Amino acid sequence: MHSSVLVLKDNLKRESGSRVHHANIQASKAVADIIRTTLGPRSMLKMLLDPHGGIVVTSDGNAILRELDLAHPAAKSMIELSRTQDEEVGDGTTSVIVLAGEMLHVAEAFIDKNYHPTVICRAYNKALEDAISILDKIAMSIDVNDRDIMLGLVKSCIGTKFTSQFGNLIADLAIDATTIVGVDLGQGLREVDIKKYIKVEKVPGGQLEDSRVLKGVMFNKDVVAPGKMRRKIVNPRIILLDCPLEYKKGENQTNAELVCEEDWALLLKLEEEYIESICMQILKYKPDLVITEKGLSDLACHYFSKAGVSAIRRLRKTDNNRIAKACGATIVNRPDELQESDVGTGAGLFEVKKIGDEFFAFIVDCKDPKACTVLLRGASKDLLNEVERNLQDALSVARNIIKNPKLLPGGGATELTVSAMLKQKSSSIEGIEKWPYEAAAIAFEAIPRTLVQNCGVNVIRTMTALHGKHANGENAWIGIDGNTGDITDVKEQKIWDAYNVKAQTFKTAIEAACMLLRIDDIVSGIKKKQPPGASQSQQPKVETEADADSEQILPD
Repeated sequence: MHSSVLVLKDNLKRESGSRVHHANIQASKAVADIIRTTLGPRSMLKMLLDPHGGIVVTSDGNAILRELDLAHPAAKSMIELSRTQDEEVGDGTTSVIVLAGEMLHVAEAFIDKNYHPTVICRAYNKALEDAISILDKIAMSIDVNDRDIMLGLVKSCIGTKFTSQFGNLIADLAIDATTIVGVDLGQGLREVDIKKYIKVEKVPGGQLEDSRVLKGVMFNKDVVAPGKMRRKIVNPRIILLDCPLEYKKGENQTNAELVCEEDWALLLKLEEEYIESICMQILKYKPDLVITEKGLSDLACHYFSKAGVSAIRRLRKTDNNRIAKACGATIVNRPDELQESDVGTGAGLFEVKKIGDEFFAFIVDCKDPKACTVLLRGASKDLLNEVERNLQDALSVARNIIKNPKLLPGGGATELTVSAMLKQKSSSIEGIEKWPYEAAAIAFEAIPRTLVQNCGVNVIRTMTALHGKHANGENAWIGIDGNTGDITDVKEQKIWDAYNVKAQTFKTAIEAACMLLRIDDIVSGIKKKQPPGASQSQQPKVETEADADSEQILPD
């Protein structure tokens, strides 16, 4: 009796786990199907309605999934993949979802045949290791100082985006910006911080061709007293402050009791003398421009304008850091600690310009700037937002290449080569893991197949021809031209991918698929709300050993 109960319990547990696996796989496939059509240069755009009623038109996988509100936990997990990919390498957000969805889809057949998920995961991890070693074999090293190769690479990586119709524009902006902010770490390594030191300023109006990379910074501020202070200074001496240039208020609420009128006049005089002293400490170094992150009083403004010094107040901390990097100044916390070495002399021109209805301050023509601003112009805010998303991807690609200067064939050629070589290797694998390993090899074909589908050509005929070309794992550079759907030599067409992006895509997709396959139960920790007037829920029933042999183990 006991053995039959145990077998029945085991079967039930397996059935329950299988149900959860199927639900997870279906949810993951649904997420992959949403953005499958946005892969490749001939991809579709998605129009999204955000919670505030705004409209976003984009083909960026991460931007689309970010707006989705999905209830299923596996679907939420898939969306996290796209975000991770975007933060890590900035590109391949659609590919990682499509590949992870396909990996789970091919695993479904093995779940139905009662394969244990651990066996499938073991085979997948082995396939991942072999795939990365294949990438290392077919990768091609490049010289990051060769602008033509860099331009071709960035252009091919953002060729799948909306802005590919504007030619080299975005790729040029990305390469110029990353070249400016790159810092040599020694031993041939360069560090590029695109979040801190590259600011993208979107100004509606004008044409997209007017967009440019400034050799310096710009910010949305005007001088404090426009009539009295200069709006254009050549070779300015710049002082950056992180303290208020106004009378210091007490830390706590302070009451001062004044007995006679002279005391009030003395108090005012002390305030004025304090402001005058800090202004004189600054003016001692003969600056042309003083910028502070805090407030600047009318009296300080008077002293500065009298000395012919322009001043800007309440600037953002991040903007101040960029100015410091661009002109070589040091941000000072107290005026009495100022030194000659803190004054920035690297800028060639300070100018305030009116663009549209707003004033923008430009600190440009810097000698050796380590921060820059990308000025984007365009017809509408929607267009500018999409261009900015594409530019961020291009900046990430340029950064990845500078960090790890290796190329891989694009246009689905890498995935087809990996697939062909893994299929060959699967014949030498012994035991039950052989079949999931081979299935993982087939799953890599999802990327070229999706590219062909989005081009609108015959999928079966094109894929069969590609299989023939890649049969021996040779011809690693034969792939698909995403615009026409023709089979082509991607090396000649300059359709390339960054090594970092591909390796990260494979790792993220397979590891996520393994994680979702290992889930055999979903337990909700959320209490269900009871309808008003309903009686309190009954106390949970505690089972005793006597109940274990009863028929209660079967689900209702």
